[in-house]
Parts: sequence; C-alpha cells; structure tokens
Amino acid sequence: MKTVSSLTADRLTVIRGGRLVFRDISWTAESGSVLAVHGRNGAGKSTLLRCVAGLLEPASGRVHFGLPRGDEREASALVHYVGHHDAVKAALSVRETLQAWRRVLGGSAQQVDMALAKWQLLPIAELPGQYLSAGQRRRVALARLSVADRPVWLLDEPSAALDQAARAILLDNGEAHLRAGGIILAASHEPLWPQARVLDLSLQAAA
Repeated sequence: MKTVSSLTADRLTVIRGGRLVFRDISWTAESGSVLAVHGRNGAGKSTLLRCVAGLLEPASGRVHFGLPRGDEREASALVHYVGHHDAVKAALSVRETLQAWRRVLGGSAQQVDMALAKWQLLPIAELPGQYLSAGQRRRVALARLSVADRPVWLLDEPSAALDQAARAILLDNGEAHLRAGGIILAASHEPLWPQARVLDLSLQAAA
C-alpha cells in the first residue's frame, strides 16, 4: 500500500443548505495515526468525512494529502469512505458484493478472498444480502476496506450494529492498517482505538 505522510485540514468551513455546519476547522493526522471525530448530532461529523473524501466542496479552506513529489493522485484514489448506508444489495451474495466493490475500487481478484478471510465472512460468502443480519451487513460494508489498498480510511459510525466479536474484528483490521502506515478518521459515539486523538466538533463550534 502506498502511504501518505499526513492528512491535513486547513481552516475548513462548510455551509449546507444555507446553514453554517462548522467554521475554520484545522487538524493534522500523521501516517499510522487515528483521529476520532466526536460531537453532538448535527455538529458535522459526517459532513467532515464527506468533505475529506471529496464528496462535498468546502466553502473555504482545503484538505491536503502528504504525497511524494510528483504524485498527483486525487482524493478518490486515496480514501475508502464507509458511510451510514451498507450498500449491500439483497440479490447479491457477500462474495458478489465484494467483487463489485473490487471492480469499482480497482483491487485485485485475490483481495476479495483476503477480505472475506480478514473480516471472517467466509462462512457466509455465498449467502445473498437479503438473508444477512444488520451486523453481518455492516461487516460486509467494512470489508470493502480490504478489496483495494487505500491509505486513508474514513469511517462513519463503523461499529454500528456490530456485536462484541465483530467489533474486535474491526479493531484488529484497523490496527493492521495503522501498522502499515495508514490513517483512520472515525466518526463515532463510542471510543474505538485507544490511541486515537480526538477532534470534538461540538467544542470547535462553541469556540
């Protein structure tokens, strides 16, 4: 996996539907680190992740990826974004779902089998999405993180619907990503990786 040395937000301001979501947010996440995005409902946690992913244009400020000289990859080639929706189609099996994501994200065929193993999905690999529990669907959604190598993971409430065992799988895969030099931004109402630095958007708004 090609890493980025850092991910920086420089005085980001986002306005949506005429409403100021947040103003002048700045932070830096280094390679191998986690930034936990906290805040009350409506503080802009999901909006911040979508902005970093390049899905929303800020009113001002910018997001900067620390890339080697001459590397001009866009955000879309550097990030995995897993939002609230699991994007699991009822008629597709777990394997077919990951194969579809692999084609979209540009991974190799071998990475689908690796993802099934890493997220402990092999026992249900041929099961259609319509028969999956909420926790299984969430695990399938998270498994897309492993079907193509991207240095930055943007995770919106990644542990939602996960039981204790599945939560441990998430944490283990996240730790492996960090050891490889990856970066994680995780918006969550609960603490996940203990080494995470916290960005509290509620406090930022109050300031």
